[in-house]
Amino acid sequence: MRVNPQDPRPHGRAVRVQQAVHAAVRSLQAEHGRQSLTVPKIAALAGVAPSTIYRRWGDLNQLLADVAVARMRPQGPPDTGTVRGDLTAWAEEYLEESASPTGREFLRDMVAGGADCSSALRGGEYARARIGIMLERARHRGEDVPDLEDVIDLVLAPIVYRILFEPGKLPPDAARRLTDRLFERDA
Repeated sequence: MRVNPQDPRPHGRAVRVQQAVHAAVRSLQAEHGRQSLTVPKIAALAGVAPSTIYRRWGDLNQLLADVAVARMRPQGPPDTGTVRGDLTAWAEEYLEESASPTGREFLRDMVAGGADCSSALRGGEYARARIGIMLERARHRGEDVPDLEDVIDLVLAPIVYRILFEPGKLPPDAARRLTDRLFERDA
């Protein structure tokens, strides 16, 4: 019976295993690239048996998708004092992290995570949650706030599209231009 990697016990061995395996994946990927990753190599570096990885994640693709999604989990989004500043800083950070060679691999792994699309859906929910935090904070400050769906459609979606489907570097001001369009549209 597979353990749900998204819902580990809040403490104990399950969390330690997940942290060790995720760290091993990130380390091996940074050192040798994605092509050289194997479950036995990851297990050896993490100090677990390969069967532990197969039991918990099912296969290498599901593990890589879980590691990619973990990078997307909401954590303190930028707080610049304005919703426009927050969204611009967040979009620049997202683009910078995701457009790096490692970030592109993580994003592709997340999208390719499995037929049920659970990894991609979780990644999307984490992005929505992070944006939601910034929008809610701005509402509390009394600002006019763009619609969450507009932020997804006009800022996040074009960034993800370009990272996944267009090779090479994105224009350095791409995140700022997209955020500016979002606010010009609402003006």
